[in-house]
Amino acid sequence: MARSKIALIGGGQIGGIQALLATYKELGDIVIVDIPEMESRVKGKALDITEATPHAKVDAKLTGTSDYADIAGADVVIITAGVPRKPGMSREDLLSVNLGIIRKVAEGVKTYAPDAFCILVTNPLDAMVYTFYKLTGFPKNRVVGMAGALDTARFAAFVAMELNVSTKDIAATVLGGHGPTMVPLPRLATVGGVPLTDLLPQEKIDAIVDRTRKAGTEIVGLLKNGSAYFSPAAASLEMAEAYLKDKKRVIPSAALCEGEYGINGLFIGVPCVIGAGGVEKILEISLTDDEKAALQVTADKVAATVKETGL
Repeated sequence: MARSKIALIGGGQIGGIQALLATYKELGDIVIVDIPEMESRVKGKALDITEATPHAKVDAKLTGTSDYADIAGADVVIITAGVPRKPGMSREDLLSVNLGIIRKVAEGVKTYAPDAFCILVTNPLDAMVYTFYKLTGFPKNRVVGMAGALDTARFAAFVAMELNVSTKDIAATVLGGHGPTMVPLPRLATVGGVPLTDLLPQEKIDAIVDRTRKAGTEIVGLLKNGSAYFSPAAASLEMAEAYLKDKKRVIPSAALCEGEYGINGLFIGVPCVIGAGGVEKILEISLTDDEKAALQVTADKVAATVKETGL
């Protein structure tokens, strides 16, 4: 049986780690795409990972290129192309420059991989997914943003750190835009089935919620020159694997809402079932009045950024 084909658009820090993770998971053959000036670099990364495959006893064909024709027939396209954040920058500061990049990416993907399941990672995430969706005209189930998957993982990681327990036993959900207005839902978080609210005092929970909202900025500040790359790579590969293996995973993702949660026409983080049909379903959670109000704040923020795209 032919292996799946994964196209990684953007061969920087996240793209290189995605390629390594996809190889070690044996998700398929991998094409790393970057601009002509960076073609040699992505060819080098592809070769370097290929030379690591005997250690893991895995098989995958990896190539690096600047030609979008090489993504033809891709089953999954993951897009990280764009400028990363630096200290003092917000995700919205990246809008104008990354908007131009996503326009070129959308054209290439629409031409050569029109049937792919497309995962956006480029910031400002919610607006970039919307832009890609509008420019390609792809069906909504095949365009999604890596938002809640990462935000939820960060929330779970902070809970595990606070309680000194395994991350395997933590269930959590984060809704909303991929930014400081996101809406973690500690009310629904559990540790081995035990409600988080039974395990930590409110002030500890509030601190974890606040850290989750600022998690990306915290890493930007520590790295000094760039933004997170290991965790976004892992989050996006989790989504790709759910699609390729028809896992029907419930993963919070930036999906197009058409009435769900009272939101219309925006890509925003909501719990999604991801399987062979792409985003197969959006799960609606009964929210408290405070949670509804917080979600409206994040939806308004996303809407304002989307408006700036002019699409």
